[in-house]
Amino acid sequence: MTPMAQARSDDARSNAPSGSPSDARRSRTPAPTARSLRTWAVILAACAGQFLVVLDVSVVNVALPSMRTDLGLSATGLQWVLNAYSIAFAGFMLLGGRAGDIFGRKRMFLVGLGLFTAASVAGGLAVDGWQLLAARAVQGLGAAVLAPATLTIITAAVPPGPARTRAIGTWSAVGAAGGAAGGLVGGVLTDLLSWRWVLLINVPVGVLVLVAAAAWLTESKQGSGSRLDLPGAVLVTAGLAAVAYGIVQTEESGWTAGATVLPLLGGLVLLGLFVAVEARAKAPLMPLKLFRSRAVSAANVTMMVCGSASFAMWFFMTVYAQNVLGYSPLEAGLALIPSSLSVVLGAKLAPRLMTMAGARNIAVLGALIAAVGFGWQSTMTADGTYLTAIAGPGILMMAGIGLAATPLASLATSSAAPGDAGLVSGMINTSRTMGGALGLAVLTTVAAARTAGGTTPEAMAEGYALAFRTGTGVLLVGAVLMLLWLPRPNPERVP
Repeated sequence: MTPMAQARSDDARSNAPSGSPSDARRSRTPAPTARSLRTWAVILAACAGQFLVVLDVSVVNVALPSMRTDLGLSATGLQWVLNAYSIAFAGFMLLGGRAGDIFGRKRMFLVGLGLFTAASVAGGLAVDGWQLLAARAVQGLGAAVLAPATLTIITAAVPPGPARTRAIGTWSAVGAAGGAAGGLVGGVLTDLLSWRWVLLINVPVGVLVLVAAAAWLTESKQGSGSRLDLPGAVLVTAGLAAVAYGIVQTEESGWTAGATVLPLLGGLVLLGLFVAVEARAKAPLMPLKLFRSRAVSAANVTMMVCGSASFAMWFFMTVYAQNVLGYSPLEAGLALIPSSLSVVLGAKLAPRLMTMAGARNIAVLGALIAAVGFGWQSTMTADGTYLTAIAGPGILMMAGIGLAATPLASLATSSAAPGDAGLVSGMINTSRTMGGALGLAVLTTVAAARTAGGTTPEAMAEGYALAFRTGTGVLLVGAVLMLLWLPRPNPERVP
């Protein structure tokens, strides 16, 4: 710098006010505010993606009777409208989580959402049952790529501590709201338009979220140079599908028939091969070493147990309202609004309660509250009233599930290394969805065994009631597992 320039620089500094508190505030304020707004924009985009994938687990429930009439689906075919989505979702979610770590979370978010949106168009325009089932499976594949990225994007955007716990609580609440809102959204669209719109509605929403995500999200990834474990993904998905198919076959053929035993055994063999492949693979889809962490293993197992009951709850509540109580699709959706609100409330309350009582205790409390609701629901009859047969037990069931989901997700992801963040978030989502797919297959089989082919409201009510009693036992087992297995309470302090 020349002496003349140096002098001008010194003069400028001497003439400028120095040490002014207002100047200091002005210089500091914009940056944190901009960072805060961008962080919430990232959370909003990620939560919107999570809302869509969870919404499509339950949105078709109230539309199933209309689908059956229009496309000539069998009773087993109707179950596969749900299972084709949930099994592809669960089976490929680990692959989606690892792909996000390797290729970038934003990129996989956009790819998954694009695939999900395109499959929604195909499903909404289907003219044959197989076309609908194929579209639902592709939707599940898109959701499997998208869902792990949503949680990983949030954990990357928010630093560890109470702020991240609150962000995960928001993510859990939005996901729970997606599952809860499915009945209402599906009922409104089926009654006012047609069943096709429960799928086509994803298209404008998906396009909007794609644009927002492209603008707001920043790329992040770990573990570049790693490879995807495609054999592992194929084995775990085929194994889950075979087991679910075998369980569904018990409704028609019984537990000892070849049509049941062969797919069950085949599925178990495939899942065993999956574990063997993962133990020897250089870049495994699911590194078994992760399960050495008590938090990761316990949270995933208990999330699977709780998911097996909660996923089926929405199915049975909607078919009970329509097939037994005679509600229209819209009335069935409206009837579940209190449950929808309670699951969001439970998920949003969980972070605050965790600071006082610890994640493990809040997860146990949520499972017990849900079990009380399931027990109450199991007293349903063919002439039940709205308050005692739907609203009251529904509020308890879903408030408990919402209360348990946040601490389980927080425990699972908090111990993950940065390079495994996408994988661990994929695992917790996989556990919930895998449990839901298998739980729905088991509980529908339990209900069908009780009805023994009966189609009267009384027979169906008895079958649904037995499914809820079974769900009560499952949740109690989950609560015991949480109490004995999850890490001891370590309350988080809010500054």
